[in-house]
Amino acid sequence: MKMVNYEVTVFTGSLDHATTYNDVYIKLMGTDGESCRTQLRDYKGSSAFARGAVSSFTVPCPVSIGKLLLIELDKQRFSLFPEEDWFPDKVEIKSPEEVTYTVPIYRWITDSKVHRFREGTALRVFEDNHRLGRYSRDKELKRRKEEYRWEVYKEGIPHCIKAKNPCSLPPEVRFSFTKTIQFAFTAITGMIELKLEVLANCKKKWKDMHHLNRAFWHKTHMADYVQEHWKEDVFFGYQYLNGINPMLIRRCTALPSNFPVTDDMVFLHGQSRLEEEMKKGNIFLADYKILDGVKQNVINRKKQYLMAPLVLLHKTPQDQLMPVAIQLKQTPADDNPIFFPTDSEYDWLMAKIFVRSADFNIHELNVHLLRTHLLAEVFTVSLLRNVPMVHPLYKLLIHHTRYTLQINILARLLLISKTGVFTKYAASGGEGMITILRRSMSSMTYSSLCIPDDIAERGLEDVPNFHYRDDGLRLWDIISRFVQGVLGHYYKNDAEVKQDSELQKWISDIFVHGFLSKKSTGIPQSFTSVAELVKFVTMVIFTSSAQHAAVSSGQALSIHM
Repeated sequence: MKMVNYEVTVFTGSLDHATTYNDVYIKLMGTDGESCRTQLRDYKGSSAFARGAVSSFTVPCPVSIGKLLLIELDKQRFSLFPEEDWFPDKVEIKSPEEVTYTVPIYRWITDSKVHRFREGTALRVFEDNHRLGRYSRDKELKRRKEEYRWEVYKEGIPHCIKAKNPCSLPPEVRFSFTKTIQFAFTAITGMIELKLEVLANCKKKWKDMHHLNRAFWHKTHMADYVQEHWKEDVFFGYQYLNGINPMLIRRCTALPSNFPVTDDMVFLHGQSRLEEEMKKGNIFLADYKILDGVKQNVINRKKQYLMAPLVLLHKTPQDQLMPVAIQLKQTPADDNPIFFPTDSEYDWLMAKIFVRSADFNIHELNVHLLRTHLLAEVFTVSLLRNVPMVHPLYKLLIHHTRYTLQINILARLLLISKTGVFTKYAASGGEGMITILRRSMSSMTYSSLCIPDDIAERGLEDVPNFHYRDDGLRLWDIISRFVQGVLGHYYKNDAEVKQDSELQKWISDIFVHGFLSKKSTGIPQSFTSVAELVKFVTMVIFTSSAQHAAVSSGQALSIHM
């Protein structure tokens, strides 16, 4: 009987330790039949599956198997060799009909079990009509739901992945070997530097700025600029637009009733009036009310100070944003004065320092942890639980989830746990931290996660020198056009979006586990249109990439500063 041959090419990844010397077997499965399980051997011998190797093999079949649906891969220990992990990137199969199929893998194979991988053409659930494809799809999601489970870390905040430590995660979502080494090296280098400077675990008071300078061991141009200009009002205002927390400031059209600032307080000699400046759009407010009444931490047996300030800022004719009034607590009282630039140098400076302390706590817990890290984890876990690898949404989003789960597990273990760095050393650490997260969660909205909507709601469309807005809107538009191009190719009308049960399960899980089933957030509970799907996926990618970068690193310093 005449056999037909399939040419199989295996691409082993270039990651460290991707090599295996185990025996590798493959089985091809198509619409009209399947091949026998065949060991892959070629002239390279044991190096056929070395790191970065591209090796070709011939797999014979009695007859054509038709259109390729999936492959089965397994590896078995060879003789006395130990069982080794293997990271294949992809497999290409050329059929006797001269059709080339690509099977993406991009995951670690760490055992001797049989693993199934679909041919790479994206398929939505309602068009995956072959029984073998549907069976494989269902089996993949069943396995994923066992591997990726939800857990409630703290009531009132987004749910997270159930995992004790990074090693309990499936191999395909852990740090690579290189990433692990880099991460550890950075942490160890920083701690060694602090120990050499006798700053680690130091409980003594700093007597002068020299001690503070020694703490800033990682020098950059921006750090040097901040150190030189941090006392200046113009830089204080600039940080609200382009520092690491550009999310709080908003245009002020009416003063809050608990902030009794008058014209005479902020405009000497009656040169202007607050009402007039507000009508012109020149008055801005930063309100830290979310910190009001939060229990302060105790560090080295000393109670810390955590204010809930209100900050009024004025845009000058020179397009500079200048602070004009600061009230450190929410309730007006004799012991809660309003501070002004005309006060003594150190009274005004101390007020600004308290504001910066409050800003740090809001930034780290609300803007950074909650709105990027925790939400990205929700998007990722829901994707892995509800969307199979062959789905177009999975192919679009999986690269934006890289390392999300492990970095968040490390944060829960090392930063916000009972013995974590933030818990022990931040003014809002411990009980206060959870209070702030819960309050932040209760006030979070879908529109605040979409930068075009957020900028409009805060009235910041025409504020000059606002790099976060300018760059963010451009990036949002680029991402939106990319998402529209990809999803618009697969979803030609709204009916197809409604028909996709896997899409609907993805957003439903996000609504329940990420936004705690709160309709007030504005998060969709299901997708009803292509436009709605495109906007939400744009937000997911923007949050996980551009937004995280912006609130982790801040914006570039303007040359006009």
